[in-house]
Amino acid sequence: MTTVKNIYDYINSIAPFESQEEWDNSGHLIGDFRKEVKKCVLALDGTKEVCRFSRDIGADLLLTHHPIIFGGIDCVKSDSAVYILANSGIAQISAHTNFDISDGGINDNLAEILELKETRKIEGSFIRIGELDMEMSIDDFAEYVSDKLGCSGIRFTNTDKLIKTVALGGGACEEETEIAIKNADCFLTGDMKYHKMLDASEEGFAVISAGHFETENKAFLMLKDKLEKLFTDVEFIIAPYDNPIQTID
Repeated sequence: MTTVKNIYDYINSIAPFESQEEWDNSGHLIGDFRKEVKKCVLALDGTKEVCRFSRDIGADLLLTHHPIIFGGIDCVKSDSAVYILANSGIAQISAHTNFDISDGGINDNLAEILELKETRKIEGSFIRIGELDMEMSIDDFAEYVSDKLGCSGIRFTNTDKLIKTVALGGGACEEETEIAIKNADCFLTGDMKYHKMLDASEEGFAVISAGHFETENKAFLMLKDKLEKLFTDVEFIIAPYDNPIQTID
């Protein structure tokens, strides 16, 4: 029999919860540690849509990347995600910055999706560095990223420099830009503000802002394969959840 704690302990073994950032709220957030898990739903975000889906299919556990509880809660109303899970007896675990930084986590998985070689990490940062098979122009690499991640509305700086070494930081990693510039030809991240991209452009550095959802969703859901191999008595289900933030191609 697999319990919520069994799955929590496994995630803790590959991405220790104690390694999360101080401001983060990863961990076991809702429900009973001792609850048996027969169905587990995986999703990047614990939205109300995802929580209702989990309830409707009779899930026992919802596993997300982004914490469903972030900061203080003033109230728990009947249409809230937290209420839907708690009222349905569904436990919830989030693996956020601890999974970002871990070996085999978000950024390693992102490198695998992009088929980068000789992947390595920079100590003290979230960044992973990898090599493309061949040099690419920024236009060609941006198109390659868009195809691999299913991005639309991708933003990138214009540069004549060719790209071979790529720095990766899924989600919101713009604070790692200076480290990326020192170690790579291009920095691929999810969210980057206009002025940060402008500064990079002024320095002739290639930056791609490919979207928070797009740089993390596939990379997080790759955890499903590992869980299925270990917990063979549990049905792991990916929530039918698309990026709610729409863009035009």
